[in-house]
Amino acid sequence: MPTTRYARSGEVNIAYQVIGDGPRDLVYVPGWISNVELMWEDPGLARFLRRLASFSRLIIFDKRGTGLSDAVELDQLPTLEVRMDDVRAVMDAVGSERATLFGHSEGGNMCMLFAASYPERTDGLILTGCYAKRIHSDDYPWAPSWEQRLGEIEETERTWPDTITIESMAPSRIGDEAFREWISRYSRLSASPRAAAAMLRMNSQIDVTTILPVIQVPTLCLYRVGDPDVDVEEGRYIANRIPGARLVELPGSDHFFWAGDPEPLLAEIEELVTGHRMAREPDRVLATVLFTDIVGSTELASDLGDRVWADRLERHNKIVRTELRSWRGREVNTTGDGFVATFDGPARAIRCARSVVAAVEPLGISVRCGLHTGEVEIVGDDVAGVAVHIAARIGSLARPGEVLASRTVKDLVAGGGFVFDSRGDHVLRGTSESWELHAVTDG
Repeated sequence: MPTTRYARSGEVNIAYQVIGDGPRDLVYVPGWISNVELMWEDPGLARFLRRLASFSRLIIFDKRGTGLSDAVELDQLPTLEVRMDDVRAVMDAVGSERATLFGHSEGGNMCMLFAASYPERTDGLILTGCYAKRIHSDDYPWAPSWEQRLGEIEETERTWPDTITIESMAPSRIGDEAFREWISRYSRLSASPRAAAAMLRMNSQIDVTTILPVIQVPTLCLYRVGDPDVDVEEGRYIANRIPGARLVELPGSDHFFWAGDPEPLLAEIEELVTGHRMAREPDRVLATVLFTDIVGSTELASDLGDRVWADRLERHNKIVRTELRSWRGREVNTTGDGFVATFDGPARAIRCARSVVAAVEPLGISVRCGLHTGEVEIVGDDVAGVAVHIAARIGSLARPGEVLASRTVKDLVAGGGFVFDSRGDHVLRGTSESWELHAVTDG
């Protein structure tokens, strides 16, 4: 994670970070709330930001009143003009004379005003999931009514931090409990309930429709056609009124730009910032893949009943995630009654798997684990490739309470003090070659 620093804007300290050393500066302006340090805790957002930093000098910051920037009085929330001052203060602090502004959701409003007001400091403008106004009118029918907005504001303060949900912001990640927990933590540490509601009220009054024709910098509008928070028609409205703006409509329904398939967005952003886009092969890395599975989960659920089983499963999930964090594993996804994770070292993967097996035993749960090391393909937040397939097949052959590994894993941890018991050669389903498998034992 980059170091968090502070820029002085009037009497307020604005938290910011800089990463990358590309030839052009790119300023990311987040939406409603943010926390520059917690951004890096979600693997998908962290990967997106690192990709931006691979072709630019990326500057990110928390608007005043949010995240790590100074708090402000709720009856003195910053106007778009004040927020522009904050962006200029951050740019001045890092020696940025000109930059492309990348605004998401509410953050795009300020970016539009900045581009129109300071074209000499703006190389380009990128808008994703952004609106021009937030209250319904005859010429802007996609926004909610003021009464609907008031209801949202009241609900926000009452239900915070559970107001922002996967269902409304990242439908493609439904079922990803780690992501759900991150959203709650990110919201809680970005703003208090009253502050979140007050900023939502202030954002509801934003209207930049009249300044759109004044924007003269190269502009890219990126909108997902199924976004439940900002209608794609709003993107068409904005693009039609900014001279020369280019609208790219993308498949998907995620308002969070880094969820779903982020590659098309990254390619478009790279082209605007650098003038070209790189032809990229899928990211491939060497990793140890772990599959875990609860033995007899269907029978357990039937015996215990839905309520008891749901509680037992939640406790199991927390244990697995704790062990993954302890051994530097990355949760890829869950399979309902198991996990898929990757590690940058096979020894840590073995220790994590054994710890999981031991830690869930007091719950009356037996887990089997499969491990294989090989080249995996990073596809968004998921992993793919033959190594993943092999690890899954090995896991299905493991006995209850057993950690079963491929010969590759065994060879890579030679000298590490592990003891293995041969389980013979197996032709794994979906493969044509024979694989030598070994169970990790206590010796």
